Formats: sequence, C-alpha cells, structure tokens
Amino acid sequence: MTDLNNTSPIVAVFASDRGPGDPERASIMSQAGTYFAKRGARLLCLAENGVIPVPLITAARAAGGQVQIVGDTSVVLPPALNGVTMEALAMREERLARVAQLAHAYVALPGSLASASALFGAWVAAKSLGKAPPVLMLNRHKAYEVMRGYAADVLSPGLAGYERAVQFADSVEDLWARLSRLVNEGR
Repeated sequence: MTDLNNTSPIVAVFASDRGPGDPERASIMSQAGTYFAKRGARLLCLAENGVIPVPLITAARAAGGQVQIVGDTSVVLPPALNGVTMEALAMREERLARVAQLAHAYVALPGSLASASALFGAWVAAKSLGKAPPVLMLNRHKAYEVMRGYAADVLSPGLAGYERAVQFADSVEDLWARLSRLVNEGR
C-alpha cells in the first residue's frame, strides 16, 4: 500500500458495467481511467461480489496509471489485472473504511445500484473518520439527475458549502476539472 503514498491524488472510483442500464458504461470507464491516469491521479477501486471495474482499471494501467483494489475475499482478479495491488478484507465495513482512509475524493460513474450503494457506504465511513472527501458524479445521460435535483432542492438551503461536498459533471473532462480543483483546495 505504500506505493500510493506520494503527492498525486487518490481517487476512489465507483463504477460497474453489470446490470441493466446504459450499455456504454464500459466505454465511459475506459475513457475516465485513461483521462485520470494521464493527469496523474491514482485510482482506488472497490471489488465486491465478483464486480470489478475491469475496463476502468485496464485503461488506467495502459495509460501508465497506478491502481489499487480493495476487495472482498472472494474476488479473483482476471489475468488482465495481473500485477494490480489488491487488499482483500472480509467485512464490507472494513473495505469501506479502507477506501475512506485512502481516498482524497470519490467519483461516481454511471453504474449499478451496487456501485451507488458502495459510494454511499464509503462516504459514511469517511464521515465517521472525520473526513469529508468531495463526491463528484458523472451525470452522463442524466444518470444522477435525481441526486442533482436533491442537492439543489434539499442540500443547498440547509447545508452551507454543499457545492464543495457534491458536484455533477456532464463529461469526463469537466469531471476532472472539478475534481482537481476540489482536491487542491482541500489540501
């Protein structure tokens, strides 16, 4: 794990290409993995119940990026991920706490209910550690439009600085611009 202790931001990316929904999720993962890695971000991914964001990880590695996986003990990495560091933890709470401990920011790509649930669990774990990493969501094809409306209608009047806590982007490039600004402001 010490390989992730340099000055580049550690970005926990929550993504899944399983289940119903947008058929281009694998393509979005590949684009985000490449874009973030080329800009120096180190990616942290959660792998549970056999769900591993392989397109994200392979694209980031192909672009020269560093990736670490925090997974459950049942996860077996496919051959395409040989050499990727994986920390296996039996309990979900332990995995989410580890992600919360390491990450400077959370990114949600369009995915499944499982990836959204993992994002929320990691956010709760971070709060219990006294951390408040920014959450950025790629709102491609309005994937997070309900959350965007909730943030505008419910969070904005009652939570000062909510715009620093959660942001939405319509492209990977915009996502990165917001992410890098928020991480740099938080340091």
